[in-house]
Amino acid sequence: MSAVALAAETVPERHYTHHEGRGATPHRSNPAVIHRELTTLDARTGMNVVEFGTGSGYSGALLAELVGATGHVTSLDIDTYLTRWAGLIHHQRGLGHVRCHAADGTGGFPEQAPYDRMVAWCTPSLLPTAWVDQVADGGLIVAPLPIAAVPNMTVVAKIRVSGGEPVVEEVFTGGYIEATSSPKDNLDLPGRWVDWENRLPAPSWISIAWRSEDDHLHTGARTALERLLKNAHTEPYAGAEIDLPSWRTFAATRGDHRLTMAGLSPDLWAIGHTTTTTAAVIQQDGTILADAPDSPSLTVLRDWLKQWEDAGRPAPATYTPTLHRTGDGWDLRLSR
Repeated sequence: MSAVALAAETVPERHYTHHEGRGATPHRSNPAVIHRELTTLDARTGMNVVEFGTGSGYSGALLAELVGATGHVTSLDIDTYLTRWAGLIHHQRGLGHVRCHAADGTGGFPEQAPYDRMVAWCTPSLLPTAWVDQVADGGLIVAPLPIAAVPNMTVVAKIRVSGGEPVVEEVFTGGYIEATSSPKDNLDLPGRWVDWENRLPAPSWISIAWRSEDDHLHTGARTALERLLKNAHTEPYAGAEIDLPSWRTFAATRGDHRLTMAGLSPDLWAIGHTTTTTAAVIQQDGTILADAPDSPSLTVLRDWLKQWEDAGRPAPATYTPTLHRTGDGWDLRLSR
């Protein structure tokens, strides 16, 4: 049995996720995914570990078991309510080597650095310099990172830091809530890169990678969203059921700055192509929407889908990951 599986037998999951005093917390990740990420992290006895995104406290409790009483776990979350409750539950269970702090995790936590291991349950806009600087030489970071400047285009990366430089060793399917500078109260709306949002007559939003070309009134984003919501041409996708992790990764790696993501109805994302005059997207359920049957954006979208099918619907792990240095950190990009 793996170390994470053994830890999970000791930690009472529901005691954290549905605590009788705090109630159920919606700010939590799937336990199976937590176990996968922690297996990748390879936290061991005596290590100094930091996690970004306290959530219910369950992941922090697992980390405490993995590093043992001689190790230390620092848990950060932007939401004071979550850190206070998780800290109390840890204390009541006798876990004195876990400390929860309310803080913006994108700046790391230098007070306890350097860290042997670092794991994130929220997605920063890029790999922050502070994270790399606070990891011990040879240490690991396991974190979700964007692969395009639109929401929900993410993978989880295993990153080794050597000589102050991060190198991606593996990527996996996955992603978590966006890291934000204040507690997020609307879990249905992305935390960043939303270029226009409607709340009436029903919630909808759009993110355009060409936002730098838009005006200060967001006319391009507003118009593109309107074209997809009102009198849009619709057609079913002729292919098999959409493999969302594969499709969104493929779309992100096209490098086309006209890439667009939208939320046109609850629980359905749409990915496609827009310009100042045309728009076309495909939803997770396989419905294609466009401003017209002969839309230039629809032609582009159909071509992307054909290329994706011809490539065999590649899994995210089959791409080559590279980190590109920017002023604030590193952008992750995938290529084939």
